[in-house]
Amino acid sequence: MTPSSAHQDTAGEAGETGEGTRDTGPAAPAEPGHRPARRRWLRDGACLLAAGTGGDGLPGRTAAAQTLPVVAPAPAAAPDGGNPPAAASSGGGGGGGGGSSPPARLRPARVVVVGGGYAGATAARYLRLLSNHRLEVLLIEPQRHFLSCPMSNLVLTAQLPMRAISHRYDGLRRAGVELVHDRVLAIDTARRQLRLAGDGLPRPADAASAVGASTLPYDRLVLAPGIELDLGAVAGLPEATARGQALHAWKAGEQTLALRQRLAALPDGGRVVITVPPVPYRCPPGPYERASLIADWLRVHRPRAKLLVLDANPDVVSKGALFKAVWAERYGGLLEYRPDHRLVEVDGARGELRFDLQEPERADLLNVLPPMRAPTLLRETGLCGGDGRWADTEGPAFAARQASGVHVIGDSLRAPPGMPKSGHMANAQAKVLAAALVAELVAEPGGQGDPGPLPLVNTCYSFVDATRAVHVASVHGWDAAQRQYLPLAGAGGLSAAPSAVEADHAWHWARTIWADMLA
Repeated sequence: MTPSSAHQDTAGEAGETGEGTRDTGPAAPAEPGHRPARRRWLRDGACLLAAGTGGDGLPGRTAAAQTLPVVAPAPAAAPDGGNPPAAASSGGGGGGGGGSSPPARLRPARVVVVGGGYAGATAARYLRLLSNHRLEVLLIEPQRHFLSCPMSNLVLTAQLPMRAISHRYDGLRRAGVELVHDRVLAIDTARRQLRLAGDGLPRPADAASAVGASTLPYDRLVLAPGIELDLGAVAGLPEATARGQALHAWKAGEQTLALRQRLAALPDGGRVVITVPPVPYRCPPGPYERASLIADWLRVHRPRAKLLVLDANPDVVSKGALFKAVWAERYGGLLEYRPDHRLVEVDGARGELRFDLQEPERADLLNVLPPMRAPTLLRETGLCGGDGRWADTEGPAFAARQASGVHVIGDSLRAPPGMPKSGHMANAQAKVLAAALVAELVAEPGGQGDPGPLPLVNTCYSFVDATRAVHVASVHGWDAAQRQYLPLAGAGGLSAAPSAVEADHAWHWARTIWADMLA
């Protein structure tokens, strides 16, 4: 399963009750000068905003005329990997001596990243690495742990504990990324500032009174908040979800453990229903991997049970031939797949699902995957055009079409044809964006400049039972004529058949990409 964002802070070890656990482990050591540096830029940013500069450090500029500040070359990173030391002042002439004080070094550009999932964590780390620590990078993520949605289907069937897909953000701190565990409430794209809930930022004692500690200026903003589950698109689903009568488990965490517990409590002969939402949604093959793994678990532990997969789409949308072959060979009589079932209502008390054309279905366990869209924050900021569901971007650096200085990557964007909403794709988009922003924002003497549009590579593994997996891969190149990324003909590929070798490859993929994002 390949969704791209981290969500619930649920990393329990023994018991795994489904309650969100606290980050009780030892905190990462603070880097020398780390906290004072944060207080300094909060103070400076607050004063600049109060002075009406819009946070770009250039007095006298109106919000409508903002441009990014020119960034002077910064010194090399400090040996500890933290922020580079401030440039030392050289001697200037005294009064009447004819000398002049050296100009103050302009601060490095500040890039704020919202969302610590596959896209956001990768972007934050690579912005620091590719800029040789010259960019100031701040990551805003409410959760204390990164929880991987890829591999979380194996938690449902108790093949993995939750801790196996839970990772700390300490590696990003070591790279010099400033982490703030907070929530963004609003974005002012004209003034280039964010308003946070304020849980993660202390108020600087000398900050201007007109600006609270929860207001953050930025030079560039990278939005990678993942997806929002549109529960309200299905009548009765918000209530059924709140009461635990229908579960989605499409954001790894509490619901993952709740669905596992409900599955373990299913009586032999019980009925399970998985509904698949209309495309586009996070992780195209994810529902079918989940169906395969649950069917494999039922085959062993509840052989008289029945699993229905009710798909809003006209057919399996990813790896269809491979999944169907496994279902027919291994799960015949246990798993039944039905396309063209668009869910319109959930009656949680009766355990009943109603569709626009087909007859209602009842089950003991409802795993309802609702329609998905970009989070409310992006829609309220005016970044989603068309049907208002996904953020519109343009150019190879995923620039927001409706706002300057803003970029959107990961599951939130309106993907071009053939581009999946997957963890690997989010990781690839983040690296391409980081390279483009570093080339633009960091003055590198003798540097290579803009690398130009870079290709995007995607790989997605899916388990079909406890020991075998399949994959699909694709390469996407920038099409200058159509101004979008498109799949390259002849690149990528699909598994010939499930195998244990592919399952081993899937594990190596997971470990490698987690290290790439967070190490």
